[in-house]
Amino acid sequence: MTTNPPNTDLDDLVTEAVADDSLMLDELGVAELVTLMNDRDATIPVAVREALPVIATAIEATIDRMRRGGRLIYAGAGTSGRLGVLDASEIPPTFGADPGVVIGLIAGGPAALVSSVEAAEDSDDAGAADVDGLNPTPLDVVLGIASSGRTPYVIGALRRAGELGALTVGLSCNLNTPVSAAADFGIEIPVGPEIVTGSTRLAAGTATKMVLNMFSTVSMIKLGKSYRTLMVDVKATNAKLVRRAIRIVVMATGADEETAREALDRTDWHAKEAIAMIATGMDAEEVRAALEAAGGFLGKIVGR
Repeated sequence: MTTNPPNTDLDDLVTEAVADDSLMLDELGVAELVTLMNDRDATIPVAVREALPVIATAIEATIDRMRRGGRLIYAGAGTSGRLGVLDASEIPPTFGADPGVVIGLIAGGPAALVSSVEAAEDSDDAGAADVDGLNPTPLDVVLGIASSGRTPYVIGALRRAGELGALTVGLSCNLNTPVSAAADFGIEIPVGPEIVTGSTRLAAGTATKMVLNMFSTVSMIKLGKSYRTLMVDVKATNAKLVRRAIRIVVMATGADEETAREALDRTDWHAKEAIAMIATGMDAEEVRAALEAAGGFLGKIVGR
């Protein structure tokens, strides 16, 4: 495996095409520009919908592995990498999952989250090394994200993950891409040209965020991290989330706020356990045992 030079043949990429040769963005008013961007953004869900069958199949395979202790690992560069890290970082507070369950890798490391380290994407060796650092197994899923579909860092990460037996998924915004070829599942969302030519933080970034939302959220739901529409495994780590935990218990049980708060106090502010306690009359220890036996699915204990 070698370090690859930057890609130079951009003419073949849909994400690098010019949307309108006659469009003079700098001559438009603000109201015209925001309308133009909003109109463009309205087409993105349509492109994502076309890929739903493969997205759903890849998520099902991901859930199967995560149920057996596997991890979901994102790998990307630039905007793609930042979106992966963002999605991964929001799983622990939202769903109470361990930080090691969904992980984000970005070319250039943590510094690339806040500063441009664009050259880091040109090394497939770096992608492979970052994957090696996580010691992936056949239970893990590595999802490589690259709007262009050919970022060396991402290809290196996917190839190394495949060599180690992990399931691999490639997400890109072009068609017939090397990233798809390097993965077990290729998800391609051809969103078309960007309003600002080549700025894939725009439409491609929006499409990427939509797909990552699906991967992490659907996986967490199917792992028992929700009840009805409620995030019952939320971590009450600040004033807003304390208030949300109380509200979740009230909504799920119909109890008053004082009862909800008392149950939360007795369960170390775990909303799922507090709901089960109120609904069943069990104590905290019995609730924990029941939830463990139910695989974390609250509905199996309290019904719907």
